[in-house]
Amino acid sequence: MRWMKIALSLTVVISLLVACTQSPTGRKQLIMFSSGEIASLGDQSYAELKQQQPLSTNTREVNYVRCVANDLLAVLPEPWRSKTWEVNLFASDDVNAFALPGENIGVYTGLLKVAETPDQLAAVIGHEIAHVIADHGNERMSNQFAVGLGLQIGAVVASTKLEDKDAALVMAALGIGTQLGVLLPYSRVHESEADQLGLDYMAAAGYNPAAAADLWRNMARVSGAGGPEFLSTHPSPQSRIDAIEAYAPEVMGVYQSAPKANCKL
Repeated sequence: MRWMKIALSLTVVISLLVACTQSPTGRKQLIMFSSGEIASLGDQSYAELKQQQPLSTNTREVNYVRCVANDLLAVLPEPWRSKTWEVNLFASDDVNAFALPGENIGVYTGLLKVAETPDQLAAVIGHEIAHVIADHGNERMSNQFAVGLGLQIGAVVASTKLEDKDAALVMAALGIGTQLGVLLPYSRVHESEADQLGLDYMAAAGYNPAAAADLWRNMARVSGAGGPEFLSTHPSPQSRIDAIEAYAPEVMGVYQSAPKANCKL
C-alpha cells in the first residue's frame, strides 16, 4: 500500500502541472508546442491521408458537405473565420469525420448514412472543428509528453530507492494511474468540450442544435454497446446525449435568430 501511495502521489503531481493557457470555454490547458508545429503535423497527416484514401467523385455529395462546412466556417471566431480551410469528402464506408490543425477537414461518405439531415451533419463537422479551435491536439500531445517525463522520473526514483520487486510494483501502478487518472479523462473532457463548442457554431450558422442529440442516438445505434465509460476515451452515448440536451436550450435563441441554413443533399 505504501508503494501504491507513492505511485498515486507521482500521478497527482503529473496531473497538477501548471497550465499556461485557456480553452475557449475557459478551461485551463497545458500547451507545450507551438501552433506552427501542430499545424505542420496536421498538414502532413492530411496530405498522407489524401494519398492513401480516394476522394469521392460524387459531386452532389461533395458540394453538400462543403456547403455545410462553409456555413460553419463563416461563423467561427477570428482568426479561424478568415483562414483558408480545405474540405474534402473521402470515399469510405467508415462512419467518421475529422478536422486537423492546419485547417483541414475530412468527412467520410459512410457518415452521410448516419447523419441523416444537414443539422446532424453540421453537429459532426462543428464538433470536429471545435477540436482544432480548442487546440485539443496540442494539449493531448503536451499531456502525453508530460506523463512520459513523469514516468521517466518515477523510474529513476524507483530504481534507486526501492528493491527490484517493489520498484516494478510502483512502476506498474504508476502506469495504470497515469492512464486512468490523466490521459483518458483528458480525452473525455476534449470530447465534451468539442460537443459544447460545436453546438455554439451550428446554432450561429442556422442549424438546429437539438439535432446533435439525434445524431448521437444514430451513432449509438450503429456502434452498439461500448465498454465502460471510465475506461473509454469518449463519453458514453447516453452521457453525451444528456449533456447536449442540457446545453442546447442555452443556444436555441442564437439558432432562432440566425439565418436558416439551406444546404441540401
